[in-house]
Parts: sequence; structure tokens; C-alpha cells
Amino acid sequence: MLTAKQKELLLYIHERIKETGVSPSFDEMKEALDLASKSGIHRLITALEERGFLRRLPHRARALEVLKMPDSAATAAPPKGRQSFRPSVVGEGRGNGASDHSIPILGQIAAGVPIEAIQAEVGRITPPEDLLGAGDHFALEVRGDSMIQAGILDGDVVIIKRSETADSGDIVVALVDNEEATLKRLRKRGNSVALEAANPAYETRIFGPDRVRVQGKLVAMIRRYS
Repeated sequence: MLTAKQKELLLYIHERIKETGVSPSFDEMKEALDLASKSGIHRLITALEERGFLRRLPHRARALEVLKMPDSAATAAPPKGRQSFRPSVVGEGRGNGASDHSIPILGQIAAGVPIEAIQAEVGRITPPEDLLGAGDHFALEVRGDSMIQAGILDGDVVIIKRSETADSGDIVVALVDNEEATLKRLRKRGNSVALEAANPAYETRIFGPDRVRVQGKLVAMIRRYS
């Protein structure tokens, strides 16, 4: 039998992998379960492994596999801790020929070292209409691996809602020094702005507020399957 915290963590890991394809980080698990330290997460994961609910994948950093779920988990709610953004992921749609809600693809965006600013329209894509909602949207093709722990992979097409403002924790298209565009998680740190990767191989970059302009916020993602 699992404790309440063990069930809560197992459900959280299961939902994150189902929605993003990537297991959550220890920091994300700690915040979601409102624990004081990561050592508590280590103990919960070890207990779930010993009971056959969870397996750590060898030779892969922070990779977890859910082997089974308790019967009561099917109707349980996910943890109510601070939720980070998790993009909706759909397979690439071919559409039915309609273009009334197609959006422009404005070239590529770096999920790594920033590249040149957003280019002109290079094509159009028609995502499922319910992904867009109100507002003006555009799409960009991701290049790089700095957002992989947020479920955003090289080659994915991200759907961006145009906006000049964002909350701390949002994944945004940020324009740095009016010449470099990058896809990162925005963090507000006093009078500074941090652009945070979701890959420990990349450092967080910190700028003065006058050097970073938000171009839009990530609302969804389309993944091409061969």
C-alpha cells in the first residue's frame, strides 16, 4: 500500500510523462509536492521503486518510467503545487484544406544559443483550432535542445501567442538586444530578467530589463512524427 505522498508523486510523474514525454526534474517534483528539500523526493522515489511502481532508466539523467499505477489513481487529482507550463502536444495535422485559422511560420527559433531575430514568413500551418483561442498567433520551428526537460525537442513546431508581457515562469520568445531571438523560460529577478533553459547543460542568462523584449508566449506545440 502506498502513502498519500507516494501516490501524489507517482500521479504527478505519470501525468508529466504523458503530457510532455519527459519525466519532471527533482526541483519540479519538490515544488509540486510542497516539500522542503529534494531528499524527500529521493526517499519517495526509492519507496516507489521498491514497491514496483517506478523504475529509474539507466544511463539517462533523471529519466523515470512508471511501471504501474495504484487502482485509486485513475480518479485522483494531480498535486496542487506550483504548476510550470506544459505545452499541449499534437501530431502534425494535415488539415482539410481550410485556411481560415492557419497561422504563419516565421522561420526557426533557437532553444539553445540565441540565433538571429525572427525571420519573415516562410510558410503556414493549420493547428487544431481549439489550441489557438483569442489573439494573434504565429509558429516557429525549434532548433536546439535547451528546452528538452520542458518537453520541447529539436524539430518541434511551437505555437506562440503574440504578447509584449509575460509572467515569471512563462516560456517565451525573447528578443535580446533587438537582434537575437530565443525560446526560454522567463524569470523576473528584481530589476533583472533571467532567460532560463530546461537543460542543465545550458546556463541561465541574466540581462537588464531594457535588453530583453518579450515577443510572445508559448501556448502549444506540434510534433512531427515520421
